[in-house]
Amino acid sequence: MKELKRIISRFDKARILVVGDLILDEYIWGDVERISPEAPVPVVWAKERTYLPGGAANVANNLCSLEAKVCVVGVTGRDRNQEILFHELKKRKIPTEGIFIESERQTTLKTRIIAGHQQVVRVDWEHTAPLSVRLNRKILKFIQNNIDKFDGIIIEDYGKGVINMQLVKEIIELGISHKKIISVDPKEEHFQFYRGVTTITPNRKELENAVRNLKIKDTTNKFRLNNDRLLTDKDIDTAAGEIMEYLSLESLLVTLGEQGMRLFEKNGKVTHIPTIAQEVFDVSGAGDTVVATFTLALCSKATKLQAAHLANIAAGIVVGKIGTATTTQSELLARIK
Repeated sequence: MKELKRIISRFDKARILVVGDLILDEYIWGDVERISPEAPVPVVWAKERTYLPGGAANVANNLCSLEAKVCVVGVTGRDRNQEILFHELKKRKIPTEGIFIESERQTTLKTRIIAGHQQVVRVDWEHTAPLSVRLNRKILKFIQNNIDKFDGIIIEDYGKGVINMQLVKEIIELGISHKKIISVDPKEEHFQFYRGVTTITPNRKELENAVRNLKIKDTTNKFRLNNDRLLTDKDIDTAAGEIMEYLSLESLLVTLGEQGMRLFEKNGKVTHIPTIAQEVFDVSGAGDTVVATFTLALCSKATKLQAAHLANIAAGIVVGKIGTATTTQSELLARIK
């Protein structure tokens, strides 16, 4: 406990660069009093609309809430949603100079309609086309010019077009050459992009699908876990080991929902960490909290296991809140006690 508290006390010294897909999360809050006469759907009496940073912007918001110094790099459109996102970031004192505006794209928007404490529906507006070579170069140049300002890099891959093979390859090479911690919140279709990073933080489904997509072979040249059956806990261990070797990772942290987390380390050590969530209202953005806290702890001289414990505590806190949420140092300390 004392060591975890010491790690948290160093959070404000850490400097982290977040690169990835920026999303604006919109929430429409209201109540349901009747079913529509037009279709068998609830009629939501809307009372309030709020906005929060989402995707890579939510990772930056989590870091900021934990008092780390943060810079976010990504792409938005030139539209009303971009203006709202910038307003929300500036309100939280998150710098926007690493965000590039592309008129031909639209800013990704996720609208959630909440009735009481229940999410009724989600509507997504997004542009998922890969970035142009020109935009890739502008992002890379910004990172090259600022790499020495940061202790770690988080790559946040939501599959909206910013994270592409060429950009990730050059970011990883740059991070390794400057001895930076590199973490990835992965997209299952892109696991082959992440070779050489420090750690990745997939959920169970992402890990299962990644192993099947990659079609990793065993020593008898047969495909491992390449079928549609549900994976057992033993299969998860096998899959994680295969991914660790395939991507040359130092660690892999699998989030397992109500079953907690499982940390795999390069030395072969596997640790199961039970969930500490006391109640679950909303899991939106919990993966962002995990990668943010885990990376921040590593940048604050934590071991992989200590960082995983702190990430687990942080995730347990945010799922007890409604909406895309963050946690604070004081909440972490209170939960540790």
